[in-house]
Amino acid sequence: MTSQKEGNGRTPDQARSNGHADAEAAATSAGDEDHSLDVILVQIGQFGRYQIINYVLLCVPMLFNAFFSISYVFTASTVVQRCNITQCDSPNSLYEENWLNFTIPHKNSAWDPCHRYVPVEPDRFSPRTDPSGEFCDKQYFTTDTETCGHDFKFRDEEKTISTEFGIYCNDEWKLSMVGTINNIGQFVGIPLGGFFADRYGRRTMLAVAGTLSAFMGVFRSLSSNYYMFLVFEFLDMAVGSTLFPTAFLLAIELVGPKRRVAAATIITIAYALGEAFLGFLASQVQDWRWLLRVLYAPAVLQVLFLWILPESVRWLLSQGSEERAAEVLRTAARTNKRPLPEEQVEELLAHNRQKLSQSNESQYPIRRAVRFFALRIANCCLCWFTHTLIALGLSINSVNLGGNKYTNFMLNGIIQVPGLLLPLVIMDRVGRRYSLCASMLLCAVCMGASAGVGADNHAGALALFLIGKLAITCSFQILYFFTSEIFPTNVRNSLLSLCSMVGRIGSMLAPQTPLLAEYYIYAPQILFATFALISGFLTLAFPETADKVLPTTVEEALNLAKKGRHAVVQE
Repeated sequence: MTSQKEGNGRTPDQARSNGHADAEAAATSAGDEDHSLDVILVQIGQFGRYQIINYVLLCVPMLFNAFFSISYVFTASTVVQRCNITQCDSPNSLYEENWLNFTIPHKNSAWDPCHRYVPVEPDRFSPRTDPSGEFCDKQYFTTDTETCGHDFKFRDEEKTISTEFGIYCNDEWKLSMVGTINNIGQFVGIPLGGFFADRYGRRTMLAVAGTLSAFMGVFRSLSSNYYMFLVFEFLDMAVGSTLFPTAFLLAIELVGPKRRVAAATIITIAYALGEAFLGFLASQVQDWRWLLRVLYAPAVLQVLFLWILPESVRWLLSQGSEERAAEVLRTAARTNKRPLPEEQVEELLAHNRQKLSQSNESQYPIRRAVRFFALRIANCCLCWFTHTLIALGLSINSVNLGGNKYTNFMLNGIIQVPGLLLPLVIMDRVGRRYSLCASMLLCAVCMGASAGVGADNHAGALALFLIGKLAITCSFQILYFFTSEIFPTNVRNSLLSLCSMVGRIGSMLAPQTPLLAEYYIYAPQILFATFALISGFLTLAFPETADKVLPTTVEEALNLAKKGRHAVVQE
């Protein structure tokens, strides 16, 4: 990635450098840049053994967050069913039988899961009769339909809360509500997690939130009714939703400037692979209670992060914890077998004290940040809303593409990997803004085009789905990194969490979007295309951050939108 040296008072134009500048060039650049943390990170190794070890550790909460945030796709999924036909079905009959053509109507190229044809004289039939008997014949059924209550035949052995709590047909909105409740929990938990992470540290938040979420998931597997399940679904995300943004920020703050894009990509790929692995685990454990235990019980070990994971150096410096920050840097240098002159550490600490005193900012200046970045925050929130709506909406609908739903969901996770790698190629060459805009517009085109593809064209629908998923994944990765670059250090986690929190409104709506298909089959795709188109063009209003420093103060963040001059911040 392009080198992003910490300018420390220099304008963004002065801080620009070639993306392939080496450590020597960075260390000898100019004056007060020698004091910057980025220069020290370059000197001790931008992505050496120390960073690799900690990245492996940080992939763990990302993996678990993938499990926690979307496990409801399987635990609260509908099941493939049809009505039991009294005249024809026996205890040994299967989901597919020859006589279904005249006993059950078709719906969306499958057997209607909730209706059957009305028999001519239903009172003449016993509760169970021989399928080869005289009444299992077309002449004994009319073309009128009736509901079948809770008397079903199932295609698979899968057990979800639908089969256990009797949620079928007209009650299936309760299954979609689980996804909405999950994202309401994220809506509450992400800003709280961001606040506590900024106040008590990234590492502490990862350990505490991950452990509490593990307990909530295990408790949920013991649910005795639907409402108990909902309560623990909410509590799970209220405490555990901060894992992704906190681990992400800790990861990119751990490495040098040239490796931040690669670092962001690696840590996010862990989430995508977690989704794919979730599909595999769900295919092997098709009982929702045991699936939750398999997913959540190992997550209790995240409490060990308190002892084995280092705290963010940037966060420690922003809090004035200089000795702890210095010790982390010394440990990194020793592990990477790179020299770190003590004089350089002392200069960094002295410069940090001066910077904190001159910034004239409160320790948690949220109100002040909102005042100066109101339009930037509003645009960011809309962009996050659009991405969560589309990305989650596509993931939910992946199990409805036809074929094996577990394979489809794994494919949905795997296709995200090239989508996450693509920003490595385009972000520095094209710039953050144009890359973000182009990716969103491509997704809009795919979603719009899917409305013109017939429902029976499975290959075409699948191709557009995968391209659209790849595009929105690419733009989401750029957005996550972009949001981490446009706000100052001591409110970065909080504002990233704020934008992500607003984005959860889109996630709350995403589980309900399949209901739109009841009115018009392509309504969800048109909705996705509309938001991607509008928000995609609005991303051009963001400041470009390629080849610019990672801002520490409000002044530096405002300077991102300036060219060759400082922004003057007045109270």
